[in-house]
Amino acid sequence: MRNLFFLIHLLAVSLASIAQPADSATYLTDVKNELITVWPKNRTINLVFHGHSVPAGYWHNHEVHTLESYPNLLLATLKERYPYAVINVIVTAIGGENSIKGQTRFESDVLVHKPDVLFIDYALNDRFADIGKVREAWEKMIKAAQAKKIPVILLTPSPDQRLNILDNKNPLEPYAEQIRTLSGQYHTGLADPYEQFKVVAKRGNLTNYMSHVNHPNRAGHALIVDELLKWFRK
Repeated sequence: MRNLFFLIHLLAVSLASIAQPADSATYLTDVKNELITVWPKNRTINLVFHGHSVPAGYWHNHEVHTLESYPNLLLATLKERYPYAVINVIVTAIGGENSIKGQTRFESDVLVHKPDVLFIDYALNDRFADIGKVREAWEKMIKAAQAKKIPVILLTPSPDQRLNILDNKNPLEPYAEQIRTLSGQYHTGLADPYEQFKVVAKRGNLTNYMSHVNHPNRAGHALIVDELLKWFRK
């Protein structure tokens, strides 16, 4: 009986270790090697950002601050770190869209760009859709990317100030947790700005990071960038 319990324990530990997000130190090793390659041996690296209004750069009053959105702020920082790299930022995000709709155009609008790294950010809008159908949409996108050996980084949501993100029963919580689960299940990269925005909220200054009720300002986008940069450390 003792041996049985020991085997069950080993199995549980093994399963726990399997269901983990990718290791940020090694997940993008091939991409980082390309980023340090010098002409004429270098090539263009495509970073593709798929999602809703936040990666698209929407602020208040429907203004689109492309250069202050996290895809382009990430580009600026990566260029400081990788001066020899040719990096394309490709944003396939559409304001107001959720993952169920985004998945239907995944092959035609996303995979066509041959991403070297793919970022998916839909949870802020997904909370209005059935969580089971949302999971199915994320899984289809993840599997389609992995079938082409494309590294995927999943993002948890940025805030909506109409919700108390410090309340674990708020509508975003199960969607954020589902993203973490999917990342572990499929061993993708995980960026968790949702947790970092909680830290900001605990300090009582969340509004300093928001341009609008549900759109980050430059500081908010910079917070998201900080979560993404850990995947690009040399």
